[in-house]
Amino acid sequence: MSRGGRPGKRAEEPERKCIATGATAPKEGLIRFVVGPDQQVVPDVMGKLPGRGMWVTANAAALSKAVKKGVFARAAKQQVKVPEDLVQEVSRQLGQRVIELISLARRSGSAVAGFEKVKDWLVKDEAEVLLQASDGSERGKTKLRPPYGGHHIDWLTADELGLAFGRQTVIHGALASGGLTNRVVEEALRLKGVREETVAAASGKDKTAR
Repeated sequence: MSRGGRPGKRAEEPERKCIATGATAPKEGLIRFVVGPDQQVVPDVMGKLPGRGMWVTANAAALSKAVKKGVFARAAKQQVKVPEDLVQEVSRQLGQRVIELISLARRSGSAVAGFEKVKDWLVKDEAEVLLQASDGSERGKTKLRPPYGGHHIDWLTADELGLAFGRQTVIHGALASGGLTNRVVEEALRLKGVREETVAAASGKDKTAR
């Protein structure tokens, strides 16, 4: 899991109130939703869709509550259609967003994949983030340590990392410091919250295996 935690709060960072929990937090830790023309609730992970935004904390519990307790209808002050697979759709969109950002970092030379390349970056202190597939071999993953003071993202699958690096699958990857990396970490942390039940289950299996 992340050793460095969430990136430092930026000055005067806008905050929003979660319609499910009532808590106020920086926008980077929430998911925006809007009501589409057909009165269906639509996730807006990029925060760019037109319409009045409704914000929900980026974790599975808050999202599930919003889906099951009629929270969206109260926030929108109208009848709305809430897809049963809304949480899964948010996870899919966030996963795609993280993949796209890692791919951009790769094209700019700020990301590498493969055990030896990643190990070399870690040894030379060139890595800010260690990426490891959630479904990769735990024995193999423990051979690499996250960068000191950096981040460890291990809740993307080998297939997802493979898409990001233009390969079939990837187990180990690394990101150098920079603006794109900060965005990857922010989006990956939102994804982690949405996938928290899956991540927790995987962690439990890992501990059991050891």
